[in-house]
Amino acid sequence: MSQGSLEPILRPRSIAVIGASRTPGTIGHEIVANLVRGGFTGSVHPVNPKAKAIYSIRAAPSVASLPEPVDLAVITVPKELVQDVVHQCADAGVGGLVVISAGFREVGGEGRELERALVELVRGRGIRMIGPNCMGVLNAEPTVRMNATFAPRLPPFGSAAFVSQSGALGLTVLDYAKEYGIGLAQFVSVGNKADVSSNDLLLAWENDPAVGVILMYVENFGNPAKFLTIASRVARTKPIIAMKSGRSLAGARAASSHTGALAASDAAVDALLRQAGVLRAGTMEELFDLAMAFSSQPAPRSRRTVVLTNAGGPGILAADALEPNGLELPDLAPATVNRLRPLFPPEASIRNPLDMIASATPGGYREALDALLGDPNVDSAVAIFVPPLGIKQADVTAAIAEAAQAHLDTPVFAVLMGHEGLPQGRAELHEVGIPTYIFPESAARAVAARCQYREWQERPTSVLEQLPVNREAAGVIIERAVREGRSRLSEVEALELVAAYGVQVAGARLARSEDEAVALAGGHGGPVVLKVVAPAILHKTEVAGVQVDLRTEDQVRAAWHRIMAGATAVVPEGEIDGVMVQPMVQGGRELIVGMIRDRAFGPLVMFGLGGIMVEVLRDVAFRIAPLGRQEARDLLSGIRGAKLLDGLRGAPPVDRPPLEDLLLRVSQLVMDFPVIQEIDMNPVLASEHGVVAVDSRVLLSQP
Repeated sequence: MSQGSLEPILRPRSIAVIGASRTPGTIGHEIVANLVRGGFTGSVHPVNPKAKAIYSIRAAPSVASLPEPVDLAVITVPKELVQDVVHQCADAGVGGLVVISAGFREVGGEGRELERALVELVRGRGIRMIGPNCMGVLNAEPTVRMNATFAPRLPPFGSAAFVSQSGALGLTVLDYAKEYGIGLAQFVSVGNKADVSSNDLLLAWENDPAVGVILMYVENFGNPAKFLTIASRVARTKPIIAMKSGRSLAGARAASSHTGALAASDAAVDALLRQAGVLRAGTMEELFDLAMAFSSQPAPRSRRTVVLTNAGGPGILAADALEPNGLELPDLAPATVNRLRPLFPPEASIRNPLDMIASATPGGYREALDALLGDPNVDSAVAIFVPPLGIKQADVTAAIAEAAQAHLDTPVFAVLMGHEGLPQGRAELHEVGIPTYIFPESAARAVAARCQYREWQERPTSVLEQLPVNREAAGVIIERAVREGRSRLSEVEALELVAAYGVQVAGARLARSEDEAVALAGGHGGPVVLKVVAPAILHKTEVAGVQVDLRTEDQVRAAWHRIMAGATAVVPEGEIDGVMVQPMVQGGRELIVGMIRDRAFGPLVMFGLGGIMVEVLRDVAFRIAPLGRQEARDLLSGIRGAKLLDGLRGAPPVDRPPLEDLLLRVSQLVMDFPVIQEIDMNPVLASEHGVVAVDSRVLLSQP
């Protein structure tokens, strides 16, 4: 539906509260009271057939008897009456609904059926609905001032819009917004998301001039693909900060491959948010911290950050927090050092972090911060104050604000660590647009988020590529397995499948006897590798199932016997398909590339450090297919060990374009064949000469 279809809900000119009550403390009473106390600029109409007036406002017995058409109906009646009320609203031409009433899908059983019927009704009548089972909507814009929630007060007006699936957390945000200096334009509790979802609100807020930053508390994504499309476009112009609950690994316990074991449920969410350019907050506190960072501060021009403090410990903590977040602490320019040195005693540390020691005065803060913000090596600053005896926090905050106002093109983040005067000091700094934190780590996360978002905005838009592949050959392999009722390709077939899509592989043949292994090894004219092939054996090295660098017939025969002895100790001989013979591929970094198809998110392409250490290090990253070139590059840079690809201790760097192509080819393969459920290529050997897949495992949908 159109973006404008939410206007009756977000900016109504008149509101009917259906189920309004004369009893203070009830939801039906408090919503009427909040609308009046908050100064709603439109008209409020309580609807209650048993009351003449509610909160000193004449009540109407029904929607049909209202003295004027209304834009929005807030419904608080028992669940059994909701459907009838919605019929009345539709007949009366109401433009939007907010259903506070609970007892629907969230309770299961009959409630689920009630919600299904409710959705059919509102969509059939062309009305948009928030809820059910929500706490309402709020618009703090001065021209609206609508508090159609049961939160007791309007938050300060600002540029943030917040959507929450949890009413309780929504109340928390509204309670703390003023203390944290977060001004809200709009707040929506979506409840069960039966009609209006977070995606709809992103569309509504995309071009809303009152909204500058979007905050989200999400418990599930109803349509991840649609969210990715919408959010990645919106994030180009407006930052989106999301907190997603549920980071359980339980869903990965029964997985049958490295890729499956590593793709926990939260990995899909993380991939989705990263691809969409959405900043992820791990806690509610971090959500507040990041929201403050996007107040009125400019974006840092780079990751070069300076720390100013009057105590060494907090300065060290700040430095320790900045560097892991990818921020740089540059050396100060000589001219800056020369300007600062006369201002402080010899005990002061005139470097970055700049420790002015406890004797620093408000004037010292002003002069030092002014010098630092004028340094050509500095693109953001963290100013820390720990109150010593004799120095008033109010004077220091005024000094920080004055220096920051003289350098409006460079962002300043403040840390006030003393409890004395903290609320007032934070409020004063928030008024001039300086986000203020209690601890240095919070400020470090905020600076990093601002840099991350700027880099997202500046990165090129990813474009999908169709690489030349042999789709017909791949189809033959898959169709044969499906026809035979198999859900697993043999390891030789799995290598042939990815080879059909242009992946360079170490050619493999299956030997079913010792003599056949010798014959196949002789055909390679060089050293070979023997690997056991048995569906029940996933970790070959644990059963001596991989024998390498075999150069003679005797070595091949001995290796065959070692493999069979180790394998039969684990599984019966009848469950061993044979031994795979491959040419020996040497050199390069051991990597893993894979894919697992998530029921909600679709195919997740994985990349990480491979080999036998993959399960120990678990250094992998995921992206949702289809991948463009930019997503492939992000995936390569998204692991902790990404620097290993660039070469260490004299080792040459890995040739990255072939690695990017490999990821794109896997993405194209799994989009072309939805029957593929998992791919596991481990190891993939990458060097300065290219990329070779040594092993491949492919699982298909169950017949």
